[in-house]
Amino acid sequence: MKKYQLFSWNVNGLRAVSGKEILPGVTLSGFFPREKPDIFCLQETKADSHTLNPDITRIPGYFFYINPAERKGYSGVALYSKTEPESVEMGGLGPEFDQEGRIITARYPEFTLLNVYFPNGGASDDRLSYKLRFYDAFLNKILELEENGERVIFCGDVNTAHQPVDLARPKENEHVSGFLQVEREWIDKVIGEGFIDSFRMISTEKDQYSWWDYKTRARTRNVGWRIDYFFVTEKLKMNISGAGIRTDIMGSDHCPVTLALSFS
Repeated sequence: MKKYQLFSWNVNGLRAVSGKEILPGVTLSGFFPREKPDIFCLQETKADSHTLNPDITRIPGYFFYINPAERKGYSGVALYSKTEPESVEMGGLGPEFDQEGRIITARYPEFTLLNVYFPNGGASDDRLSYKLRFYDAFLNKILELEENGERVIFCGDVNTAHQPVDLARPKENEHVSGFLQVEREWIDKVIGEGFIDSFRMISTEKDQYSWWDYKTRARTRNVGWRIDYFFVTEKLKMNISGAGIRTDIMGSDHCPVTLALSFS
């Protein structure tokens, strides 16, 4: 039986997090031999391969891929994989979106994985419009992959909480980007097209969050939002063997989310 353990984490700066203890006595480079993830997807890396130390880009036993934004110190995604993917694609949504380094697509025999850092719409009306255009372009992309026979998984910081249970203070945030009705309706569309929110397939518990505001020290009070996801095509539903949120891992304003898959 082939098993995969996948992690996804918005690190809020890969250089910054690499110098921190993310578990007691464990740095990011030490995390790999300890936890042994098969695939580890990172978002908001804010770096390129030239600005990272080799101990981060050359983890023993892992292939490393990074898609930086054209703008220095901004956005970006990276992926570590124990096995070499059949193919790796950077971007793929067109020039408007690809310049921000928001997607890596890695193909494996069992599935196609998209590691995505979705835009934040909170800065201005223009950025909200950009976020919604990105959402629509991305949904079209994954539906095309499905139509071509690929079994799609996508993960990352979606920058939207789906339901009131997915944030600590839903009423107060109804008019805040990240919980606007139009943003939440996009997640409804994703689910309507046959994609499964893997964590909610496993757990209906409340108070389960993946992001907390740094400025208000919200993590100590667990006043958070669940905005990081693994969405899995319905075709892989029976292969999901676990999903979780690793609130024990520190170093960012987000914590990792996980997905376990099994293939006979």
